[in-house]
Amino acid sequence: MSRWAALPAELDPRVRQLVVRLRRLKDHSGLSLRQLAARTGYSQKSWERYLGGRSLPPREAVEALARAVDEEPTRLLALHEVAAEAWRNGRREAAAGEPEQEPLVAPGSLSVEATGPRSPGRSLRVALVAGAVALVLALSTAVLLVVRLSGGDPAQPASPLVATGGPSSPAVSASMPHSASASPSAPAYTCRPERVDGHWYAGLSRTRDAILAGGHAGPEVAEAQCLLRRAGISPGVIDGIFGPVTERAVRQVQRRAGLVVDGIIGPHTWKALRQ
Repeated sequence: MSRWAALPAELDPRVRQLVVRLRRLKDHSGLSLRQLAARTGYSQKSWERYLGGRSLPPREAVEALARAVDEEPTRLLALHEVAAEAWRNGRREAAAGEPEQEPLVAPGSLSVEATGPRSPGRSLRVALVAGAVALVLALSTAVLLVVRLSGGDPAQPASPLVATGGPSSPAVSASMPHSASASPSAPAYTCRPERVDGHWYAGLSRTRDAILAGGHAGPEVAEAQCLLRRAGISPGVIDGIFGPVTERAVRQVQRRAGLVVDGIIGPHTWKALRQ
């Protein structure tokens, strides 16, 4: 038989009756707390709290214990219902009996610290966050203005562009807006198509395997644009910028060559362009 610790003196008699009954059933069954936990699905620590009067066991735990010791659960559940009501009432009374906590500062004697400005560290963090938000808004406004002035696609950012510079290309800044790097009236690149050893070149890049996609910029993109135009597919302005018009032209040449249509220039697309 287990030697149980005394139940808390303030425990309600109705709760005490339930706990004592559960203890007796556990002792008569010969089960240890570990075995009881394994049979009921409630941990050993939980049963220590329940049978120690520190916590009221849930209805399901009481029913699980009854099944584990082959006891008819009806009477136990009735005891649990009465104990649960007493437990709730006791908690409400305890909460009502707690003294009201006095304010740390009297209502009429607020100090300068309570009503003054916040601490310097917090104010600095607030100022940094506000400055970052203002910077983002200013940059967004500038980008929209550049796009509108250049007549570009609002969905296509004007800056910055991904540079793909090469040794034979004119210097083009990757951070310049679209309207500064190229314009319809004054393209930055000139196509000089020629056929060498059975392959077409436009005089801007001799690459055959550079990977180009939307957002890239540089002589390799201009080379591809020239070769697209030579193939009879308009890429738009030969500006060295891989924009939506260039991507549509790439998809068209991929479809014509029987390649995977993804709008990305790779080795297979270069081969189709240079043939």
